[in-house]
Amino acid sequence: MEINPGLSEKARYDIILVEKAKNGDSKAFASLMNRYRDSIYYMLLKMVNNPDDAEDLTMEAFGKAFKGIETYIPTHAFSTWLFMIATNNCIDFIRKKKTKPNIVDRLDGRMDSFSINLASESPDPEEALINEQKLETMRKLIAQLKQPYREIIELRYFKEYSYEEISEKLGIPLGTVKTQLHRAKNLLYNILNKTG
Repeated sequence: MEINPGLSEKARYDIILVEKAKNGDSKAFASLMNRYRDSIYYMLLKMVNNPDDAEDLTMEAFGKAFKGIETYIPTHAFSTWLFMIATNNCIDFIRKKKTKPNIVDRLDGRMDSFSINLASESPDPEEALINEQKLETMRKLIAQLKQPYREIIELRYFKEYSYEEISEKLGIPLGTVKTQLHRAKNLLYNILNKTG
């Protein structure tokens, strides 16, 4: 099993839990869910603006993630993979309801191009290659950001550093981390919109 050496301690612990979950450890599933349930829920709530729908979508996202956990490859953070599943599932839900909240307008459905196919329980070599290419495409888009935005996005979403860890690593105040991360995400959305 190849693990990205640049992952944070939290992301490395997630990988240990994922390996246990792959072997049927229900406590490991519960731990992963407890670690990310609130973050996923609040992200989805912003997208759908309905607490009941956000709750349902949160449970669906975890269901899909756990059903397809064998497809997770530890070259990037588990949380990145999980948030991608939750976002794609939510976009599908919104399309079915034919509503367009602001984040979907900005993404304009482009997250679909980064979706991960969870139809099979076992990873298909072709799917793994496609997913790796999608991740590489996303990295190329991020590479278009100027510093410090590029580094802050990579630390937060690919290496899964906490705000405090980013603050310590970059030697900047916590408030600056949050501000720069917000600006970086807006710049990334603009690049996505321009590049199509």
